[in-house]
Amino acid sequence: MENKNKTSFLKNWLSILGPGIITAALVFGPSKMTITSKMGTDYGFALLWIIVVAVFFMMVFTNMGARIGLAREESLLSLINQKFGKSVSIIIGLGIFLVATSFQSGNATGVSISISEATGTNPKIWIIVFNVIGILLLFFKSFYVILEKLMLGLIILMLFAFLSTAVMIQTPLVDFSKGFIPTIPEGSLGLIIAFTASCFSIVGAFYQSYLVQARRKASGAPLDASRQLLGSRVGITILGIMSAAVMVCAANTLHPLGIKLSSAAEMGKALEPLLGSYASHLFFIGLFGASFSSLIGNAVLGGSLLGDTFGYGNNLNNRMVKLFISLVMIFGSIIALVFGKLPLELIVFAQSITIFLVPFIGIIMLLIANDKEIMGDFKNKTLTNIWAVLGLMVLVVLAYHSAQSLIK
Repeated sequence: MENKNKTSFLKNWLSILGPGIITAALVFGPSKMTITSKMGTDYGFALLWIIVVAVFFMMVFTNMGARIGLAREESLLSLINQKFGKSVSIIIGLGIFLVATSFQSGNATGVSISISEATGTNPKIWIIVFNVIGILLLFFKSFYVILEKLMLGLIILMLFAFLSTAVMIQTPLVDFSKGFIPTIPEGSLGLIIAFTASCFSIVGAFYQSYLVQARRKASGAPLDASRQLLGSRVGITILGIMSAAVMVCAANTLHPLGIKLSSAAEMGKALEPLLGSYASHLFFIGLFGASFSSLIGNAVLGGSLLGDTFGYGNNLNNRMVKLFISLVMIFGSIIALVFGKLPLELIVFAQSITIFLVPFIGIIMLLIANDKEIMGDFKNKTLTNIWAVLGLMVLVVLAYHSAQSLIK
């Protein structure tokens, strides 16, 4: 009887997750690991506070996205079309597709490096293998159910890898605690901006509404709103825990030695002489989880929103939507195979779109979430609006700094 209760409790918790976990897995990609590793390597524990700030604002907007998905049967792009016109919905849908496609090569490269470093094989083989696997997953009848289970498995894998590595290192609790006191060490502003921009992902929060609706269709029954909102918060909390674990690993091992990093893969290699091959392999397992989850999640996001933009809907079982998702994977893998990394011109292009698109999407989401006719009882509360406006101010500041760096 006790085992049945434990099993029931576990199933209950797993059923709460879903959309929130997919968003966390989507956002926590190889670029996030590289930025977080550099933050810990260069500044020790001093920047732990920015994880809390970024995760908090991400939670505000992800929760907003979930409530929009719960409030309506229509997709968020359809609601934007109705309220603001077709041109606005096309700009958002097409813009998100272009950004997702532009950054897909980084996910493909991260998957290949995590396997090739551990096995001593050619990374280009793994780019092809895992993109083929990703495309084959689309042929399963209920793709959302497969996606949810895959992302949950990868999140568990990442949590195990990063937390195990962090636990192996004896963390000085006083220094760890001081890291949550806001400070901006000299030269750290660029990393703070980069981390906040990647963790506080408005695009991920936007897509949360689609994931909630996909789960409702997959379950074939109305969803418990409070459970879905809790799942959204839990998913983003896990995103913060994984970011902190990676930073702790770097702060404890590499920061005291003054080692400089340019990628998450370099951190995995740097851990081996310090903690042994076991820790190094654990880190590469986590890098694989982060890269493969983003490889799939990023493609699903970009492809399904493009499908919705052009009137094919966002049903993950729709043939055209699957084609668009496949195109994101194929394009990303071609860039990774030909260039080895994202070309500078493509980075500038993607950043240019993101700078102007992200604050715009945030404002549109806030306006939709405050429309009583659309949202009904799910309309934003006053406190949510206050935090959301502060979050939008952060996005505008990030956009300003990013634009300045592009001009230079």
